[in-house]
Amino acid sequence: MLRRHFAVIVALGLATLAVSYPVWSQEHDQQALIKAMGDAKVSLQQGLTASQREGRAISAKFEMEDGKLQLSIYTEKGGKFSEVIVDHNNGSVAKSETITDGDDLTHAKSQSTAMTKAKSQLKDAVDKALSKAAGARALSATAEMKGGRSVASIELLRGGQIQSVTEELD
Repeated sequence: MLRRHFAVIVALGLATLAVSYPVWSQEHDQQALIKAMGDAKVSLQQGLTASQREGRAISAKFEMEDGKLQLSIYTEKGGKFSEVIVDHNNGSVAKSETITDGDDLTHAKSQSTAMTKAKSQLKDAVDKALSKAAGARALSATAEMKGGRSVASIELLRGGQIQSVTEELD
């Protein structure tokens, strides 16, 4: 009887952990990103400018990859998509890889559709959002369609907190 109760308790504990892990992991990753941003010498806008040789930027974000800060920008050129990694210390393109399948390709196609309808660039939307948020730093910008309109969903870091804003692209 005790053995069965123990098994039930362990199973419930594992189920609770499985449900709460994604939330904890996301919060942990967010805190690691906020901390790592203190080391970034390059802004998101500078990364967007550096990536232009690879195509039109359709999204950009600072992220933690294998425990290290990375500036990743998705670009589109001639119907082909790339992930451009910009060195967050000096602003140069560190590498560019073609996006050919999976969720990355699905996201890139959706972002490209939004940018096709845009009248302004992603960098302009980030600049506009930052002009309204004194002391903030852009963490990410993603082109998307909302309510039939092309917009940039932007995450800003200010005072150790992340806030989301939206700027129109059309």
